[in-house]
Amino acid sequence: MHRTQYTRYRDRQAQAESDAPGRGSPRSKPGNALTDSEEQAVLDILNSPEFIDYSPYSVYHNLLDRGQRFCSISTMYRLLRRNGLSVSRQVRRRKASHPKPQLSATGPRQVWSWDVTLLRGPVRGVFYYLYAMIDIYSRKVVAWMLAKREGEDLASEFIRAACKREGIVPGQLIIHSDRGPSMKSLTVSELYKWLGVERSLGRPTVSDDNPYSEALFKTVKYCPAFPGWFKTFEDAEVFCRNFFNHYNGHHYHSGICFLTPESVHLGTAGAILEARHQTELQAYRSNPRRFPNGEPDLKLLPNTVWINDPMRTLPEAGSNGTLATEA
Repeated sequence: MHRTQYTRYRDRQAQAESDAPGRGSPRSKPGNALTDSEEQAVLDILNSPEFIDYSPYSVYHNLLDRGQRFCSISTMYRLLRRNGLSVSRQVRRRKASHPKPQLSATGPRQVWSWDVTLLRGPVRGVFYYLYAMIDIYSRKVVAWMLAKREGEDLASEFIRAACKREGIVPGQLIIHSDRGPSMKSLTVSELYKWLGVERSLGRPTVSDDNPYSEALFKTVKYCPAFPGWFKTFEDAEVFCRNFFNHYNGHHYHSGICFLTPESVHLGTAGAILEARHQTELQAYRSNPRRFPNGEPDLKLLPNTVWINDPMRTLPEAGSNGTLATEA
């Protein structure tokens, strides 16, 4: 603590002790001090329904406008402090309590997650807005859109097209997102109701509540082909098209047994894992000494993937039944 800060702290402590009843040496009452009845009158005014939410500064000047003056502002503060009332008197909005989202998926087209990220344009302050919707079970990007602005009308168009393309029926799907302006908009909320889709929102300022979208955007911006910025909107669109085509059809994802999102989404993952297992078994039978851990096991997809698994306090990336943090 700086010396000046300590001095102020010491003076405040001494002032509080001197003002507190029954503490410190008794002080002689000045001749111009308020009487007990006058002090009580001031306290009654400060605690009245009219002024209970106002600071002594506001109360003092309000009374002056009425042609009344009972004491100075510092005296009001001293009376409040002496009676244990020196707290914030301003009415504040209570902090909303947002529940922790806990979503699970046992197959594709059950839970989707979407978000919007910015791609830098040719000059400072120019950005392109990338909308992306990912299926949290298969990790497939079921829809993406690049726009020059963010808006609830674009978000509605984006979501409607994704649901139509995937053949979503009412009651089938939960769509999760953070609490961005478009996500919380009335237009998007009404669209969810019309489509029969359940909406899920993460908690404010908690990025872990939307891990699949965050991991996807990190993969986008850390891939070797990402240029950092784009000369034109068309260049950004070409990059996104190539990236998502590769991501869905050719990217081996660690969270789904190094399968491609497309194979898991289309239901061919089981056959691929079985074929891999037979290849490993053939190699094992040919030369078992090269397998120190014995006969290889059949790899299986996780039965359930979660956003905020209630059985785990610290999620681990890539393990079965947990949320993935790597895309």
